[in-house]
Amino acid sequence: MSETDGYAPAVLSPAVENLVTQLTKLPGIGRRTAQRLTFHLLTARPEDALELSRAIEEVKSRVRFCTVCGNLTEEELCPICADERRDRSVICVVEQPVDVVSLERTHEYRGLYHVLGGALSPLDGVEPGDLRIAGLLARLDDDSVQEVVLATNPTMTGEATAAYLADRLRGRVTVTRLASGLPVGGDLEYADEVTLGRALAGRREM
Repeated sequence: MSETDGYAPAVLSPAVENLVTQLTKLPGIGRRTAQRLTFHLLTARPEDALELSRAIEEVKSRVRFCTVCGNLTEEELCPICADERRDRSVICVVEQPVDVVSLERTHEYRGLYHVLGGALSPLDGVEPGDLRIAGLLARLDDDSVQEVVLATNPTMTGEATAAYLADRLRGRVTVTRLASGLPVGGDLEYADEVTLGRALAGRREM
């Protein structure tokens, strides 16, 4: 604090402070980490910093959602939906595209996916119409689908979403849920391959 005016002097320039603020908007990035990343970018070679900027710009302009499952892709269909070798009788429902990556790492699942884009949370204003539930129901018009695996996160909102979907799907297809092995309150993104593999192999009907 300045003894004369009672205010702390500005340490960071407005441009640097803005970058720190933008970085703190990323998940898991606190202010201290954001400052370290900012100082790293400031000391990096200009071409490296510009490459990062271009990569962000490119991914925002080129990547979109698969028209069938909602996974991330640069084409109309994601590589999984376009792969004719996948088992089209099973659809695994997840909350976010990152969950597809986690499940694919297990090498235990060869079916298709459906990405909801979140989980039901009335307190946060997320209702069924805000998720890709209608698209999932439409995919069941294809008689080739025999099973839907509910792989939403084992959290309060994930369980509520799974229960809601089970009620909508029961009677149309076999509905299963990932088995025990996933910690309650955890996210698929942070589960290891062995735990996820066992959960997939031991899924149960709802």
